[in-house]
Amino acid sequence: MIKFALVLIFATVAHATVVRSTETPNIVIIYADDIGYGDLGCYGATKVKTPNCDRLAASGLRFTDGHSVASVCTPSRYSLMTGEYAFRRKGTGIASGLEGLLISPERTTLPSMLKSGGYTTAVVGKWHLGLGTTPTNYNEPIKPGPREVGFDYAWILPATGDRVPCVWIENDRVVGLDAKDPIALDYSIKRGDPKSFINGVPRIGGQTGGAAALWKDDEMSLVIARKGCEFIHDNKDRPFFLFAATHNVHVPRVPNAMFKGKSEAGVRGDAIVEFDWIVGQLLDQLEADGLTENTLVLLTSDNGGVNDDNGPDKVHGIGDPDSTNGHEPNGPLRGAKGSVFEGGTRVPFIIRWPAKIRPGASHALISQIDLLATFATLTQQQIKFGEAPDSESHLDALLGIKETGREWLVEQSNNGAPFGIRHGTWKLIPTANSPALFDLATDLGESTNLASTEPGRVKAMLAKLEAIVRALH
Repeated sequence: MIKFALVLIFATVAHATVVRSTETPNIVIIYADDIGYGDLGCYGATKVKTPNCDRLAASGLRFTDGHSVASVCTPSRYSLMTGEYAFRRKGTGIASGLEGLLISPERTTLPSMLKSGGYTTAVVGKWHLGLGTTPTNYNEPIKPGPREVGFDYAWILPATGDRVPCVWIENDRVVGLDAKDPIALDYSIKRGDPKSFINGVPRIGGQTGGAAALWKDDEMSLVIARKGCEFIHDNKDRPFFLFAATHNVHVPRVPNAMFKGKSEAGVRGDAIVEFDWIVGQLLDQLEADGLTENTLVLLTSDNGGVNDDNGPDKVHGIGDPDSTNGHEPNGPLRGAKGSVFEGGTRVPFIIRWPAKIRPGASHALISQIDLLATFATLTQQQIKFGEAPDSESHLDALLGIKETGREWLVEQSNNGAPFGIRHGTWKLIPTANSPALFDLATDLGESTNLASTEPGRVKAMLAKLEAIVRALH
């Protein structure tokens, strides 16, 4: 097991006891990027070791039918934060680094709801929900941003590691920016163009200026872990909500030297090992501060996994783009990131709260879109009518009290159609020519189309999907 001494910074307070009602747990969401259903040991991975994720699952509740809201990042994050399907909001496709803030500061969000309930809130890591006004100006205070939608503290990368700008932002300012070297972005520059390379890695778009503020790709995970641990420690005596959004394992994958070669699944596998290390750092910090028992930790991902490459992780020779040696990111599921097959949105979904949740597994159908309403119930708060319109409270399912969750679930590809819709174990994908219907209870790999033998079910599910998509809130 790889170890690193970040948490030792706070060793002088190890095992402090914090007395607080178990009705108001700390909440930590560890939000992975492109981690698929089959990427963790506790979900069947064998060529990548993930001991920290596995210990979280062993002491918590592991869902086998937990979902991101969409199969790509921006709409999933938007829906998690707002409790609203992203297809209802124009412009919530994959955001560039120049998009203005996609979430209205006037609406209720997951962090603003928790903040109103007495929580201190922070986001550390990947944001990808737009910043400021379009086009974003990184050379001045960037508002509105995370703090305008409910976060007390923010340390973020604006979009993705493969998009410019390649800088950290703390609250509303670029960290380390020299005013004499202002940032300018050009999204007409395609990835692979010589002007797209930053730190030797091709990006989407070009960036000039901001040389002193550039992140170091192989230190991104270390920074996210450190900032997350600092927030936990600094707020150990009050209720807090931490949204720890890793960059792992999105491209470009540039794992730190201490993780290289630590998996049997190439560079992508090494990046998973690095993700697992971040998880371990956060869990260890909770333990060091005496917070494990009454902290609700939820680990999940923004969409399914995918084998792709960019820059340093472009390694060929074993049969797939980044030489994953036969490791299947989405395990037995069909599809991947970007699709509405189960591999696009069915992701790891693990929750641990020792004071309330018994360890085990749950087959409840559950979605990240429901976290806002569910945590509002947990913290005894009311959501205004019309806010979080698609979020349902499933606290009993999340706590393992019941094994029934959602009845209906829409699975979204990007900003709008195509869609998939779930009703129990039944899955319908309306295709251009004819619908595809699967019974996931016996066909998890979505290989046998039963639409011709279940016309009544197809009709009912199509009608329900249309009603949900066209619903006005």
